[in-house]
Amino acid sequence: MGGDPRDGAPPRPDGPALSAVGGDPRDGAPAASGSAGADRFAEGPASRGGGTGAGAPPQQDSSRAEGAGTGTPVAAGSAGGPPSRAGGTGAGDASTRPDGPAQASAAAGSDPRGGAAPAARADGGPPSREGGPPRRPGSAGGGNPVGSPPASPGGDAPGSAAAPRVVVPAQAPRGGVVGDGPPTYDAEPTALPAAEADALDRLVADTVLDGARYGTYTLRAASVRGDSARFRGEPRRDALLTARFGTGHAALVLVAVAGGIRGSDTAHLAAADACRWIGRAVGRSHARLAEDIRAGRRGDLKSGLHRLTDRSLGRLRARAAELGVEPEAYTAGLRCLLLSADPACRTRVFFGVGAGGLFRLRDGAWQDLEPPVPDRADVTGAPVVGFGSAVPEATPDGDRLTMDLGIPTGPAPYIEAPPPPVAEPFRFRASVARPGDTLLLCSPGLAAPVRGEAALAKELAERWRGPEPPGLAQFLADTQLRVKGYADDRTAVAVWEA
Repeated sequence: MGGDPRDGAPPRPDGPALSAVGGDPRDGAPAASGSAGADRFAEGPASRGGGTGAGAPPQQDSSRAEGAGTGTPVAAGSAGGPPSRAGGTGAGDASTRPDGPAQASAAAGSDPRGGAAPAARADGGPPSREGGPPRRPGSAGGGNPVGSPPASPGGDAPGSAAAPRVVVPAQAPRGGVVGDGPPTYDAEPTALPAAEADALDRLVADTVLDGARYGTYTLRAASVRGDSARFRGEPRRDALLTARFGTGHAALVLVAVAGGIRGSDTAHLAAADACRWIGRAVGRSHARLAEDIRAGRRGDLKSGLHRLTDRSLGRLRARAAELGVEPEAYTAGLRCLLLSADPACRTRVFFGVGAGGLFRLRDGAWQDLEPPVPDRADVTGAPVVGFGSAVPEATPDGDRLTMDLGIPTGPAPYIEAPPPPVAEPFRFRASVARPGDTLLLCSPGLAAPVRGEAALAKELAERWRGPEPPGLAQFLADTQLRVKGYADDRTAVAVWEA
C-alpha cells in the first residue's frame, strides 16, 4: 500500500504513470504543454479542490495548504502536488523509487528541462512529462496559485522572476441619500415622456453629461431629470449647453444652464432655445469677449453680456407667438459661465437672469457668490408724481378732468395689450480663481438643497475637496445625492482649479 503506485502497472505511452487513487486527472485529456490556455482554463470552479472529472485538469488553491481551523497540511510531504494513495507519502516513497534517493537529490539541483528522462522535483511535486516544462509548485494542471502572477505564454521555469501584474480595482460611483429620511420617489427613472411621431426633435434625454480640461481648470457638467419628473413621465425642464469657440489660448468656453417654468408643456423647449440663442450670440462675439476677459475689462464685459442676454431672451417672445402659446409660458431662466483657455488667465465670468446658485468651495468651506439683487418688497416710500401717484385734478374714482371744461374723458376706444412682464434683474460677477478652488454653478433644483440641507453641502465638500476632480461617472453620482423634499431637475457645472 505504501509502495510506488507504478509497481506492477504497465507504463503509459505518453509518460510515466501516476497514482491510481481517484484516477489520473489527465486521463482522456491531452498533455499540458505549459501554454497560457492551460493557465486560463484551470481557473474554473469545476477544477478547484483537486477534482477528478474527465477532461478537467485539477486546480489546487495555495490558500488551502492547511486544513480549515486545524492548521494541518492537506498532504504531508507535498507542496501542492496531487494527493497520494492511502498510506503513501504524497510523492511516493523515495526508497522504493527506481531512481533512488541519491539520484533524486542530484536532480533537485539541476534544471529539470535539461535531461531527456523525467526527473523528480525537490519540492515533492510530480515528475514532468518528457519534453514538457515542469509545473509550478503549488499548482496542478498548469494553474496559478491565488495571489501569484500569471504564467507567461511560453511557461516560466521554477524560480524565475516574472514581472508583477498590478491590477487597480474599479470603484463604483458613490451615490446615497443625505438628510433625515429617504426621498419619496425612486432613485431610477420610471416613466418616459410622451412622444409625437412628427415632433421627435422635441424629445429631451433624461441625463446629459460632459466635461473638459483647459489651461489650469477641469470642467464637469451634468443635467439630470428630477425624481418627480421621472415618476410622472415629464420631460427634463433644464437645458445644458457646453461649447468652445476658437482655438489655442484665444479659445473661449461657454457653459449655459437654462430652466423652464413649472407647469408649462413647452418649458423644455424654451430652455433649449435660450441656451441655443445665447450660445450663438457669444460665439459670434467670442474673440472680443475672450480679449476683454484676459484684459480684465469688467465694465465692457458687463454691458456687452447684458445686451446679448436681453436679445437672446427677447427672442423667446417671438418664438412663443410662432408656437401659439402665451409669452409668460414660454420663458426661461438663464445662467452662464465664460472660461478662458489661456493658462495665464484665471478670471471666471458669471452672468445670467433668473434663480439658481453660484458657489465656491475654498479651504473646505462653501461660499455663496450669488450677486446681490434688491428685493422689490424692500423698495418703500411715498409715491412719486408721474410714477403711479394720483394727480390733484383726478376725481376720487380716478377719472381725469379737463382743465377748462371739467368734462371727464371717456374710456379708450380700444383695449390695450397687457404690459410685458417685469424683466428679471441681470446678474454679473467676475472673480479671480485661486489654486484649489472649486466653482459651482447650478440650477434651482440643486441650489435649493445646497442652501437648505447642511448635510448635502457638507457631503459635497468632502467629496470635492481632494486634489483631483472626480471623473464623469462620479460627478454624475455626486450631483444625484438625494434629499427628501427636493425632487426637481438638477443641473450642475463645476470648475476645479489646478
